[in-house]
Amino acid sequence: MATPPERRFVIVPHRPRTRLLLVAVVLGWLLSIWLAIDLTARYVGPDSARLRGEVAALETSRSTAEARIDRLEADLAVMGRSDQVSRTAVQSLQQDLADRDERIAQLRADVAFYERLVDAASKRQGLSVHSLHLNRRQDGAWRYVLTLTQNLKRSKVSSGEVRLAIEGAQDGKLTTLGWAKLRQDEDAPPMRFEFKYFQQLKGSVMLPGGFTPHRVHVQLKSPDGNSEPSFAWQDVLGGGPDHESGRKQGDTGTKGAQ
Repeated sequence: MATPPERRFVIVPHRPRTRLLLVAVVLGWLLSIWLAIDLTARYVGPDSARLRGEVAALETSRSTAEARIDRLEADLAVMGRSDQVSRTAVQSLQQDLADRDERIAQLRADVAFYERLVDAASKRQGLSVHSLHLNRRQDGAWRYVLTLTQNLKRSKVSSGEVRLAIEGAQDGKLTTLGWAKLRQDEDAPPMRFEFKYFQQLKGSVMLPGGFTPHRVHVQLKSPDGNSEPSFAWQDVLGGGPDHESGRKQGDTGTKGAQ
């Protein structure tokens, strides 16, 4: 009969303190977590709520500021348009005043012209030349303004034709340029006039190079007779506004060769 094997026993020491220590550590760790959560809720929670309130207040203030900026920009745009309208109105008024001043000056010049014209015409008999003025243009041509008149007591209409001729020197010789040469047209028609009180004739003539003018002759032809008054060249240069006004009233007129 076989002998049964021997049983071996392992002796394990019993340590209750170790288990208690482990339990204490676990409990302490859990307690620390609970304390951390409690402290966070106690201190951080109110600060978070306060910060959220401040953020909300700042957002409200920002919205209010943006709305105010929008209103100010709108007001500024309205003021800008109003200022532009005011400037435009002022400029328009200034232009109206300038136009009125110019018109007043023109009327005064017209009155002065008529006064001189009436005074001169009352002393004359029949058709006569009241004035002649020439001005050089940028293109080299000479623009003339010829004013004809007659005695105001004369009731009939004067009519006829007129030509200009300029006497001077060229190449050391005396010469006279007739109407055709002045107009650079052999078939140039004369200026025609027809008026009861006065008439202005306007046009332009050309002088050849090297020509020195001395006198201007006005050759008048009418059913009542012919005449040829002359003017020194220096006396006909330039002219005031009464000679360039282009007035045309009643039985007066402004005509000429362009």
